[in-house]
Amino acid sequence: MVVAATLLIGVIAGILGAILGLGGGVVVVPTLEFALPRLGHPITLQQAIAVSQFSVLAVGLSGAAAYLKQGLVQARTGYLLSPYTILGGTVGSVLVLILPARTVATVFAALLLYSAYNLLRAMKRVETQRPESAWLRPGMTFAGVMSGLLGIGGGTVQVPVMNLLGGIPIRQAIATSTFIMGLTAVANAMIQQAAGMLDPRLACAIALGVLVGARLGAGLQKRIPDRELKFFFSLLLVFTAGQLLWKYWGAA
Repeated sequence: MVVAATLLIGVIAGILGAILGLGGGVVVVPTLEFALPRLGHPITLQQAIAVSQFSVLAVGLSGAAAYLKQGLVQARTGYLLSPYTILGGTVGSVLVLILPARTVATVFAALLLYSAYNLLRAMKRVETQRPESAWLRPGMTFAGVMSGLLGIGGGTVQVPVMNLLGGIPIRQAIATSTFIMGLTAVANAMIQQAAGMLDPRLACAIALGVLVGARLGAGLQKRIPDRELKFFFSLLLVFTAGQLLWKYWGAA
């Protein structure tokens, strides 16, 4: 029952992840924490983050393959920026083993709300390629830290950073973020496994579900207008942030 529920969570995360350029962790981490204890399988935030790294890897592999076929991935940009996210991801994966769960959850929620705010502000802007800002690479490094720290693909930061600082249109930013996140997740997953945080059964179930969902999501994304993509992305971020804040601060 637990494995079947994890598989279903993976499918949903894969669809949303591919459509919105997320690794799926933004769905996987809070959902695993909410659902599995109710099925008699307690799980800590750190363990959910470790499992989530495999969802990130699966979205990166499956979603990126579909986007490459559609010609949406800016591969050169992805290769140039991925070392910054990998470095940041390594730092974040070490930090998650040290910091308290409430601190990690609060950082996650603040990041989601800030990303949602910036995307909503940019909804009226015409999507065209623009010159990149000098803050692009530091922003991508920070996205990597959040990826390792929070078990997300970094897309919650990567997509706004590439769109707002890199001048990359939202659709291409989502596709390129998906391309980058698979590279970042490999290093993150290795660190989590070495720390003994990984449940292999759940990791395999989440990866399988996400592989299926990501292929479906990549096909759906091209049918959604840019403005609606930003709006849906923002709603998901606000909802997830609210869930986390309520869980860790609501009873305080």
